[in-house]
Amino acid sequence: MGELSVNHLLGIKYITKEDVDLIFETADHFKEVINRPIKKVPSLRDITIANLFFENSTRTRLSFELAEKRLSADMVNFSAASSSVKKGETLIDTVNNILSMKVDMVVMRHPNPGAGVFLSQHVNASIVNAGDGAHEHPTQALLDSYSIREKLGEVTGKNVVIVGDILHSRVALSNIFALKLQGANVKVCGPKTLIPKHIEKLGVEVETNLRKALEWCDVANMLRVQNERMDISYFPTTREYVQQFGLNKNLLDSLDKEITIMHPGPINRGIEITSDVADSDHAIILDQVQNGVAVRMAVIYLLASKIKQ
Repeated sequence: MGELSVNHLLGIKYITKEDVDLIFETADHFKEVINRPIKKVPSLRDITIANLFFENSTRTRLSFELAEKRLSADMVNFSAASSSVKKGETLIDTVNNILSMKVDMVVMRHPNPGAGVFLSQHVNASIVNAGDGAHEHPTQALLDSYSIREKLGEVTGKNVVIVGDILHSRVALSNIFALKLQGANVKVCGPKTLIPKHIEKLGVEVETNLRKALEWCDVANMLRVQNERMDISYFPTTREYVQQFGLNKNLLDSLDKEITIMHPGPINRGIEITSDVADSDHAIILDQVQNGVAVRMAVIYLLASKIKQ
């Protein structure tokens, strides 16, 4: 086994192609573990992990917790909604209090971009970024790429379109970094108001016509519209958004080829994607969820093996 080039997973932009390959090889092994009758390995019995979620999350938090349990790590869960952060405690104080309990690794979701990087410079623990604002969400991008590799054999050379709210999406940014790192071709598609200026500098093309984007791609990753991050209206009505950028079965069936449909969840059924698409054979949404546990196990395991040295 090799080792990661980094001591933290703060974002895809900090890791190498070799890191990604190593994470995927390790995830292959853990995927086999979680499909056994006894789904646990004693790999991290001596490691303690704190899950710090300063923002609501169901799927990511459950996925990390399950990954940690499968590796036999000890874990503590911290939810900011019911914590002293509400009383004005700073991020560093919160984390230092937790670290004084001898925690080795911190998995953190935070509303501020760069919170993970900031933390990694100030505390002595391995940091895994579970989403920082609208910035990055590295484990989601890794599990998305892993799912593409599982379905299509490889990521290199594949055409992937990311559709929807690119502007507010940490999933989109991390996915762009991860896909480009592995040699995929990437386009983004959505209303012009939801596509960041200068996004072409990341080596992606912008396509505003959903049908054209689907005709081009092998994989379509459908993002939800992040209403909770919007302080102004970015498009006239939900109905108009659905007409232009919603994916339905008729549109999918009218293409002259099969494409793979992904979604990071939670799905707004009937908005970015209809139920008959989400539940169809085209979609690998539930595979993504299962792969998420294996990929997060791999990330935690590989980072922990650096702590132990």
